Amino acid sequence: MAHIIAHPGGRFRLPLLDMGRRLLSRAGGDCPLCGARVAGARLCPGCQADILAAPPGAGARCPRCALRLQAGGSACAACLARPRAFCRTVAAFDYAPPADTLILMLKTQLRLSMAPVLARLMADALMADVLRAEVLRAEGAHALSPPGLLLVPVPASRASLRQRGMNPASEIARSLAVELALPPPRHLLTRRRDTPRQATLDRRARQQGTAGLFVCPHPLLGRHVAVVDDVMTTGSTADAAAAALLAAGAASVTVLVAARTP
Repeated sequence: MAHIIAHPGGRFRLPLLDMGRRLLSRAGGDCPLCGARVAGARLCPGCQADILAAPPGAGARCPRCALRLQAGGSACAACLARPRAFCRTVAAFDYAPPADTLILMLKTQLRLSMAPVLARLMADALMADVLRAEVLRAEGAHALSPPGLLLVPVPASRASLRQRGMNPASEIARSLAVELALPPPRHLLTRRRDTPRQATLDRRARQQGTAGLFVCPHPLLGRHVAVVDDVMTTGSTADAAAAALLAAGAASVTVLVAARTP
């Protein structure tokens, strides 16, 4: 991946923690789903094939929000009806059994070893997306993955931090930076307020609750940014994050998530 998304400044020093993440991601271990022996922080080939397989009858993903398109078309109804602040979304897999187990291991069981597993799946998905973009660019389309991508995790609420003691999006972003040979993620977004748990809200309530939720006090003139999160459900949180980053001067915002709800 380093030759596809390169840091414009060339080689950079990895903090000691990220060097440890790199070593752990390469060390031998067990597949978190079936227990088979694997080389590094990854799934065994069989479990990975199950995780990445599209549900029966599922179509391609909406290029803007990564929702599975059920009846063809170039985009989902939500993206056609309401413009998004982010330009596209890359999701590694669908948030459905057995894949959702990986997310729950990280978020509810607090197994930080899942972060590099998820990051590797996300890096593979991004590589496939970049290769598709290269084909499109060869046919005259605009390049979708500019160099010097800046990773920015979605900040957790204070209640979530108190409960878990960590931010899943940040843990994934740190491991993703290692996988992509990018500088460590930047925590550039600040929450203006806490919101109710998104899982308890419908789409309209999510949109209203996340409007103006984030602020980015750091200038990002001309930077291409990737917002990193664990799961996208309606895209409202990612949209609020992207809006704040664009307001700070970002040239474009892509969303990278481990899972997308069907």
